[in-house]
Amino acid sequence: MDLAPLFSSPIDTLARALIGATFTVRGCGGIIVETEAYGRADPASHSVNGPTARNRAMFLGPGHVYVYLSYGLHHCINLVGQPGEAVLIRALQPQIGLDAMVARRGPVPFHRLAAGPGNLARALGIGLEDNGLPLEPSFDLALPQSPVPVSTGPRIGLTKATDVLWRFGLSGSAFLSRPFPRARNNPEI
Repeated sequence: MDLAPLFSSPIDTLARALIGATFTVRGCGGIIVETEAYGRADPASHSVNGPTARNRAMFLGPGHVYVYLSYGLHHCINLVGQPGEAVLIRALQPQIGLDAMVARRGPVPFHRLAAGPGNLARALGIGLEDNGLPLEPSFDLALPQSPVPVSTGPRIGLTKATDVLWRFGLSGSAFLSRPFPRARNNPEI
């Protein structure tokens, strides 16, 4: 499937479309259940002030991977859309390579194995060496075959653009990093 048109679409469209997709990295992965979009002019985005050594991968063009270290502790993986835009993969429902994922994460409840961007990256074995790689052939991404119910809400852990509703999740999933606010938890297909 040609993903180029999707990765060239508005970043919130891409973030929503990734919900329900199967994402695998070196034999480990599952269904993406939560994403957040970050636009080029978005004050919460790493790219708002233009290219830097840290965010260079965000400017490589659609279909690249942007990995960064958050708070010096956790790697976070983003899929790049238009230059300076990216989708943070916040959580997935583990399905493939479970033994390796558990070995990396240790004894945690199954629904928390890849819930939260740092936990997800650790479970999948993602590190800074993945930063800037092209999505294909380095990773596998298969979009859902049919529409899935999507919840929308504000992004998590931000101090800027806190009112932007660019967090998307698979409605009713037990694998989210945290539940969506009740008032916003109206599934859209």
